[in-house]
Amino acid sequence: MDLSVIIPVYNEAENIAELHREVAAVCEAAGYDFEIVIVDDGSTDGTAAAAATLQPLHLITFRRNFGQTAAIDAGIRHASNTYIVTMDGDLQNDPTDIPRLLDYLVTHDVDVVSGWRRDRKDGFAKHVVSRGANLLRKILINDGIHDSGCTLKAYRRECFENLRLYGEMHRFIPALLKIKGFRIGEIVVNHRPRVAGTTKYTWSRTVKGFIDMITVWFWNKYSARPLHLLGGMGLALTGLGVCSGVVTIYNFTQGQGMSETAWPILTMFLFLSGLQLFVSGLIIDILLKSHFEQTGDCSYTIKGIVSNHGAEKESQKTASA
Repeated sequence: MDLSVIIPVYNEAENIAELHREVAAVCEAAGYDFEIVIVDDGSTDGTAAAAATLQPLHLITFRRNFGQTAAIDAGIRHASNTYIVTMDGDLQNDPTDIPRLLDYLVTHDVDVVSGWRRDRKDGFAKHVVSRGANLLRKILINDGIHDSGCTLKAYRRECFENLRLYGEMHRFIPALLKIKGFRIGEIVVNHRPRVAGTTKYTWSRTVKGFIDMITVWFWNKYSARPLHLLGGMGLALTGLGVCSGVVTIYNFTQGQGMSETAWPILTMFLFLSGLQLFVSGLIIDILLKSHFEQTGDCSYTIKGIVSNHGAEKESQKTASA
């Protein structure tokens, strides 16, 4: 099995050597043909210098801090093997879980296996925020896993052929892949307490993750036809505007002065807002079609194609005889 282990790091100089040692030991013991790709996300504590002395290693260094999602994306783009495993650089993910992830991936014939930190070793505040985020994610996008925030995951390489990551999207990779038809699995993994360095999770990352969750929800529901959402809302508002217009005309025929009521303003607001939403839906629909045509991306994925020409070849042989 050829394997690329992607490790995004930011200010983990105290952990990187030990993590590399553990990952290499596990991969060698399992007999993998492996590479370790460390992406230094603009660290300021000497993480890149500490990592540069390690072997075997493929080190990618960012000019500044771009975020964990960007680091994971860069690592995946530079990985060269068939199977990909991503994990955090803080030693909280256990490298001994890597063979279990890959075994599940192969034996259950799935495309992604996500780790589930069922017994988390985090502080109370982080634990509560994570539980709330997971509940909200289940309501909005329901990707079928318990712990989307766990970086420890195994993938087949084809998962990323037409997938680019941005924002805080690394949390929602299984959801994005499920939208495209890939099969998702999950196993319980070990979660270890942090022994060195400081956590990189802040409230701003939580807010960004929530916004990206809304993006994934929209993409899941309306990626192929955004007009279904915006057009439907536009038609609803236009309909309300028509009803408001009827009331306005009725009041006018009864002798009520239009300057004495808000009905005319409400009518114009509803009608113009509905028209704007509908036209916006049309424009986005056109842009989306252009995107699919220019990038070669599409709204579906093909697992395989079987072409059987046995009967046709037999008939050709008979005709030749």
